[in-house]
Amino acid sequence: MLLLVMALQVTVAGALAWLLARLVPADVALLLAAGVVLLVRMAISANNFRMAARPVPAEAQLGWLQRLQLFFNEFRSTMAVTSWHMLRHQPRLHLASAPRGLPVLLVHGYGANGGFWVHLARQLEAQGFSHATVDLEPVFGDIEDYALQLEQAVQALLAASGSARLVIVAHSMGGLVARAWLRRFGAARVARIITLGTPHHGTDLAHMGLGDNARQMRRDAEWLAQLDADDRGQRSLFTSIYSYHDNIIAPQDSCHLPGARNIALHGIGHVALGRHPDIAKHILAEIMAIT
Repeated sequence: MLLLVMALQVTVAGALAWLLARLVPADVALLLAAGVVLLVRMAISANNFRMAARPVPAEAQLGWLQRLQLFFNEFRSTMAVTSWHMLRHQPRLHLASAPRGLPVLLVHGYGANGGFWVHLARQLEAQGFSHATVDLEPVFGDIEDYALQLEQAVQALLAASGSARLVIVAHSMGGLVARAWLRRFGAARVARIITLGTPHHGTDLAHMGLGDNARQMRRDAEWLAQLDADDRGQRSLFTSIYSYHDNIIAPQDSCHLPGARNIALHGIGHVALGRHPDIAKHILAEIMAIT
């Protein structure tokens, strides 16, 4: 999803800049093109919130000012991720000089790459945790194939850190990749799997996505139903953190994973889950609680 947005932004900006350059000075054309891209991206974000809107519990109700804050935080997060962090991303492995606790493997979601994790990675480094990112390829591939790539990343991080176990933190589709990996390779090397905004029971918006992975995330997907049946005995390993105002996962309680530790928050959008300070606090608390 994020790579599609990024491609749309680049295409629109390039086309507009070319057209406008024939009418106005080049610097003005670039400014106008950038302005239009911002408006297009804002419209996409607004439409996502519209399509994903579902009733929320009374304690999660937002006023108009909070709704505006929710929207602009998500818009800002999406622009930063798609227009900067993902473009500049390089695969990352950080080994702390005096490691604190277990190493952490960061797994991105649909249409993204490891650049999604730049904010959390900085906090992990500041707290003394070794960590690494994994890039799942191809963009529209099968989640089962991603599980094999995750296994390679697990082996690499454990070997580099000298640890026998690790923690997995996964956003969105990445949480399903982690569950598929756990089903295939077992729980011996993982102490905790923390998912953020993961559609454990699918999302209505997956019907708009491309690829095998999008089809696997549909609410009626046979693959998802089989996964749900296969890993019920391992749910105590999971913490599922999600927001009642997620603008990609609909219904939002699809993130609730029976048998897991579930933490439901509100006022946070889907991409903002990767950089919101409240989310980071919960993640760090979960990691630090591991003995």
